[in-house]
Amino acid sequence: MMTIDKRITTMLFMLVSFMATAQENALYKWRQGIITDEFIYDKAPFPSCHSATLAEAQNGLVYAFFGGTRERDPDVEIYVCRYENNAWTAPASVADGVQEDGSRLPTWNPVLYQIPGGDLLLFYKIGPKPSAWWGMLKRSSDGGKTWSAAEKLPEGYLGPIKNKPVLLSNGNLIAPTSTEGNGWNIHFEITSDFGKTWRKVGPIARGEDDLNAIQPSVLDHGNGKLQILARSRNWAIVESWSADNGETWSPLKKTTLPNNNSGTDAVTMKNGTHVLVYNHVLPPKENPKGARTPLNVATSKDGKNWDAVLILEDSPISQYSYPAVIQTQDGMLHFVYTWRRQKMKHVVVDPTKLKKRKIKNGIWPAVKGYKLPTLETYKAEEE
Repeated sequence: MMTIDKRITTMLFMLVSFMATAQENALYKWRQGIITDEFIYDKAPFPSCHSATLAEAQNGLVYAFFGGTRERDPDVEIYVCRYENNAWTAPASVADGVQEDGSRLPTWNPVLYQIPGGDLLLFYKIGPKPSAWWGMLKRSSDGGKTWSAAEKLPEGYLGPIKNKPVLLSNGNLIAPTSTEGNGWNIHFEITSDFGKTWRKVGPIARGEDDLNAIQPSVLDHGNGKLQILARSRNWAIVESWSADNGETWSPLKKTTLPNNNSGTDAVTMKNGTHVLVYNHVLPPKENPKGARTPLNVATSKDGKNWDAVLILEDSPISQYSYPAVIQTQDGMLHFVYTWRRQKMKHVVVDPTKLKKRKIKNGIWPAVKGYKLPTLETYKAEEE
């Protein structure tokens, strides 16, 4: 049996080796501004997890995701962790897919939203697959400690599909959503009374390139001007614009940023800067689905020209995916995401400490000593 001294020596050697590797790859140059980098839990009653969401409730941060045997399995439930007393609570199941006849269906894609001065909302989906799921909603009046009974959204309504709703200047809450049954299409579900009644806008026209897109996030440019950024099957993040608080939208169009057919999220900070978290990965021409690593962050003043600011994860071991981002009242940025489908991560960033480097022609800027994992590396790891 290894002695305590030998264990310490071994751990120190591993730490030094890790630091040397990081220095050699210059990853530290892409991590300026990070204050906290942590797992939400060490142990959980499920082997697989995915699809993070975060909200700043009245009494602290609340984190939700789905967990179970694996995605699509009927034992997949919605779990919540709360940050209290400087630590995260253990994952607690708050919603499942048990039906009236006792059968079970998987749950999917939770989305948290804190009503200003009101309840914390938890949107999620139940169904055998994304093309056949339906929207559900629970409410909490105590910051996620206890939850109301589940209520099904009106027929045909799904709620925010992956990314958070945004409260507009006109008082409407706009939920960015999408469907996958008859191709991929984006629409919006709008409520003026925080989920008691709903109406639809869209779907957005797919544009000249017949773009297939889902899972939009909303950026607010002020004076009723909105922008969405969304996942696509078209090798690029796609966008659409509205000049009337989301009542009408331009046809979808590709941005200059790549997309690996994986989820993204974005937020407009208090100072008007837009923040995007995504996998900056351009898949090969023969397949629009690419590796879900590295996980990157970019910022923009106008939603068109982007600066590279962070790499949250960088490893040939995929996946780091389905991120969410919010800005808390203290001005900090909080990123949450799936870590290899094994655990959930939380990273806190001071936006005043970020170093910006221009993204030109959709290419992540080069930094001396830093090398992105190659497609060959990804393939070798997957095999």
